[in-house]
Amino acid sequence: MADKEAGGGDPGSRETAPTSAYSSPARSLGDTGITPLSPSHIVNDADPNVSEQQTFLVVVAIDFGTTSSGYAYSFTKEPECIHVMRRWEGGDPGVSNQKTPTTILLTPERKFHSFGYAARDFYHDLDPNEAKQWLYLEKFKMKLHTTGDLTMDTELTAANGKKVKALEIFAYALQYFKEQALKELSDQAGSEFENSDVRWVITVPAIWKQPAKQFMRQAAYQAGLASPENSEQLIIALEPEAASIYCRKLRLHQMTDLSSKAAVNGYSSSDTVGAGFAQAKEHVRRNRQSRTFLVENVIGEIWSELEEGDKYVVVDSGGGTVDLTVHQIRLPEGHLKELYKATGGPYGSLGVDYEFEKLLCKIFGEDFIEQFKIKRPAAWVDLMIAFESRKRAAAPDRTNPLNITLPFSFIDYYKKFRGHSVEHALRKSNVDFVKWSSQGMLRMSPDAMNALFKPTIDSIIEHLRDLFQKPEVSTVKFLFLVGGFAEAPLLQQAVQAAFGDKCRVIIPQDVGLTILKGAVLFGLDPAVIKVRRSPLTYGVGVLNRYVEGKHPPEKLLVKDGTRWCTDVFDKFISADQSVALGELVKRSYTPAKPSQLVIVINIYSSELDDVSFITDPGVKKCGTLRLDLTGASSTNVPARREIQTLMQFGDTEIKATAIDIATSKSVKVGIDFLNY
Repeated sequence: MADKEAGGGDPGSRETAPTSAYSSPARSLGDTGITPLSPSHIVNDADPNVSEQQTFLVVVAIDFGTTSSGYAYSFTKEPECIHVMRRWEGGDPGVSNQKTPTTILLTPERKFHSFGYAARDFYHDLDPNEAKQWLYLEKFKMKLHTTGDLTMDTELTAANGKKVKALEIFAYALQYFKEQALKELSDQAGSEFENSDVRWVITVPAIWKQPAKQFMRQAAYQAGLASPENSEQLIIALEPEAASIYCRKLRLHQMTDLSSKAAVNGYSSSDTVGAGFAQAKEHVRRNRQSRTFLVENVIGEIWSELEEGDKYVVVDSGGGTVDLTVHQIRLPEGHLKELYKATGGPYGSLGVDYEFEKLLCKIFGEDFIEQFKIKRPAAWVDLMIAFESRKRAAAPDRTNPLNITLPFSFIDYYKKFRGHSVEHALRKSNVDFVKWSSQGMLRMSPDAMNALFKPTIDSIIEHLRDLFQKPEVSTVKFLFLVGGFAEAPLLQQAVQAAFGDKCRVIIPQDVGLTILKGAVLFGLDPAVIKVRRSPLTYGVGVLNRYVEGKHPPEKLLVKDGTRWCTDVFDKFISADQSVALGELVKRSYTPAKPSQLVIVINIYSSELDDVSFITDPGVKKCGTLRLDLTGASSTNVPARREIQTLMQFGDTEIKATAIDIATSKSVKVGIDFLNY
């Protein structure tokens, strides 16, 4: 293996390409450049810097949701107290206002105006002609999940059809939360709180791809929560992990056990918490009064029933996405290990809104609904608010109809548009279950409302069924149902009916705030998550010695009489491989051309596990390490120069470093999924 070498150089020339540290089969990436030194070694060190001394006075977690958002905080001196933010002005009837809607309003000059209820109410009160000039955005977080080629320039469309950069909107929203939180902390402490006193935690869905997670970090830097130089001040937490951390602390009186059936996995019904839904609702109602939650510094009672190696599933169902994560408990500290990489999809409660919109299109015509949304954007928002509060009243056992008020401008505009009344449209549309009430409302039967939930709930159940087929998931003891959509009795019932015989289905009382509180706990002790699954395969591009018959002829490159195979993918870590927090993977390379003074190492990723060349389909460049050795003293430099490359995994961010062993010159880079 001593015949391998590597080189850097300018990526623009054919002079550079990295090569692989595997002896067989040659996998390499890149232009012409580096080749592996052997033997290749993997060192799984935990980086000593990971446990840097905490100097923050307070941890503030922001749950930036698709439909609603909020923050919570805890002072590092009293970590058992988690404070949920002050109540918001202007809440909706029938909707708990511990969070505020994720809505943002910009002035016609595109400057930030307001967020949440305030944005919605102001927009709603504008004259319709004036409203068209203002930029109103809601439910925009899903764009990060659905955009395949997310970049710093990705745009969002406001209600009036105007486009605006997504990064700006996310930064405005985070800046708003930063200001609110710092103001509340200062008021409470009686002295000015500085941003540097705060460790921020922002939650994102685990199923988001890496570019979206990085996008959130960039937006936070732009909002001034942290900076690239001080990146430790901000933690990007995965939503189901946060929920998992919180669920571990639960006492029996803080949750509803839907499994009031006979023994499941060795538990009898005497272990369960009685009357199910009615009791849960009562808990939620009582709990809304309090803003400070005491997290007892014990392992919760459910947890005490878990033994080393026990598995549980966290189903985090929010407005936009549903995230499924399987964790395994590791005693004695109760650390968590992610057993199966997060799965899920766009099956949040927005799906129900979408079905309602489809129903309106069926009754009133798609052309009218499209026009109405553009011409009367504020009235459309009103209609969806009215639907939202009725949506929350849907339940499996409901018998009386649900009334949804149609805004006057809807009725008026429809008559102008079509020349006949809304009532006429309903009669003609022969949509069963939806009638017109003389008070100007759509009257939906419970069956009609339940039908709007069905496609989304079916997707969630099907996804869970697939998950339970996996061998790693076959012996799950608990299923924790968390997130805002988990408040829906229809979803609770469907999950219990489908999986109640396989495991115990548990719903934390304040289910919509579970993630927020767990994120605070995570910020206080980030090391609680010990092992994650890598969502991608990572490697670098290298040159290997060309082997006839093994390497494709088109990869042959002859340099100074040496035959190289180019573009080999040298793998650092595989998709779905377990990685410990702070784990370092090291490889050593050497320039293919000993005289080379600029060494370029290109880092690539792929969702596939089996990658041989950087030119394989699905392989993306996500980082470049440029090590400039000009000016480095050439004395004592060995003929075969060793360039050590390290990748640190385990957090939601990944860092790479290259070191020239002879001169200790080094260069660092964060893996970048947005700018390549």
